Amino acid sequence: MIRKSVVVCAIAACVLLAAPQAQAAQKSIAVVNCALIDDNAAYNDAEITRTQNTRLNMISDELRDQLRTRDLFKVADNAPASGLIANLQSSQDLNACNGCELQIGRTLGVERVGVCWVQKISNLILNINLRVEDVATGKAVFQRSVDIRGNTDQSWRRGVNSLVDLLAADRAATH
Repeated sequence: MIRKSVVVCAIAACVLLAAPQAQAAQKSIAVVNCALIDDNAAYNDAEITRTQNTRLNMISDELRDQLRTRDLFKVADNAPASGLIANLQSSQDLNACNGCELQIGRTLGVERVGVCWVQKISNLILNINLRVEDVATGKAVFQRSVDIRGNTDQSWRRGVNSLVDLLAADRAATH
């Protein structure tokens, strides 16, 4: 019985000692709000535009929350760079701005920056994309896309879940 207690205590000590090291290895990331590339934007009315903007905010928050709660990254608050982000967004798409996302990352003092966009082909065919870049080198350390079927809150959330699952499986991108 004493031997079993010693083993249990040793295992508990190892777990407690390893936890801070795992946290220390966690990289920081800034995730800019997801953007929309809508092939049918010219045909959208105000309600469709409002719904899509709400979904973009929803999945942007969901992406940050999952990265945080699954302990994949220390997620930065974008507020200190909100002026810079607004200025950049007013003139270009952050998913294709030739490195402006790295400027956001440097401003926030993070190691990684995440850029997300949704491409809407139709109400049936959409894809959600995520690219994570190393701020110091500008190199993409992760870039994936997931196809979703159906233009609903649930399908958009499932797309984000799938992207985060893929990112979590790619240890080189998160550490």
